[in-house]
Amino acid sequence: MRTLLFVFLLSGIAICNVNAHDPGLSSAIVTVSDRDIDAVITFNQNDLAALPDFARAQAKQIAAGLLRVRIGDVTLPIASVERETAAPNNAIFKLRWTRSGSGVLRISSGLIDQLPFGHRQLISVRAADGVSPGERLLSARENESAFEIRSAVAAQPRAGFTEFFFLGVRHILTGYDHLLFLFGILIVCSGFGAAARIITCFTIAHSITLALAAFNVVAISSRVVEPMIAASIVYVGVENLWMKGRLRWREALTFTFGLIHGLGFASALREIGIGTTGVGVALPLFSFNLGVEAGQLAVAACILPVALRLKTVRYFSRIAVPAFSLVIALAGAYWLVERITA
Repeated sequence: MRTLLFVFLLSGIAICNVNAHDPGLSSAIVTVSDRDIDAVITFNQNDLAALPDFARAQAKQIAAGLLRVRIGDVTLPIASVERETAAPNNAIFKLRWTRSGSGVLRISSGLIDQLPFGHRQLISVRAADGVSPGERLLSARENESAFEIRSAVAAQPRAGFTEFFFLGVRHILTGYDHLLFLFGILIVCSGFGAAARIITCFTIAHSITLALAAFNVVAISSRVVEPMIAASIVYVGVENLWMKGRLRWREALTFTFGLIHGLGFASALREIGIGTTGVGVALPLFSFNLGVEAGQLAVAACILPVALRLKTVRYFSRIAVPAFSLVIALAGAYWLVERITA
């Protein structure tokens, strides 16, 4: 038992030293006109901060490697570069190329293989009037998208159900703050029935706010949402210690905090530039949310049998559960301070 607690405490300290919310998502909205090709590229600051000499690099130096654009066999040189400074959490670059000829437009990233493992970049191509967008998800393994262009952008298939589904799965599996909150809720469950009720409440709640935020019905800055998520983790850990798991209102608590976590999930879709119209957001919203649920259920399926089995071990509930809850509260407090002061 002492070995188990020691290992878990070490893992809790390790969790505190990684980014709690690292979706590994970026976007590039590419607009093609008869004369120019413009791109607005958005990265999370944390992703770019890991690059060598990022802080000292100039906008043009960074932009030169962000996106490569070719028409046919001709690589287009960058005509202009602009970096926005008004976005506190994101690095936004505006690039322009002078269009030369027509044919197959090929877009690739020169940076994605240097970013954290599993990073994805959503490439959205559209005509200057905004119609007929095409979308692809780039990765280090598949780092090129091809679009047929003439006087306007031809209709292209959009990123499909499967891509956004696995994006949702990966988002929850790398969302350590969401997982730690869920773990704090589940370790005091008395059985599978109680766990099922809690997971259902969390699912319904975050699905509501995920949809409302994705359709722009609710808009709350991530600078508010992320500290609130951290605060929910602190609350769950402290309540486990204070009430010793005897919580009759756990479902209501989970539902309330699930509303907050749904706003965090919505920020992942916003970061990759998902559209705000019903046509542009419906499929990504549904498949991404389904992926989140699949990842969440997979984690619960691994945790619950072990937790329920350990409850039969002498002193587990008296010693291990408080120790886990203390680590959860400390990790949440670390993230809360980090996000408030960021």
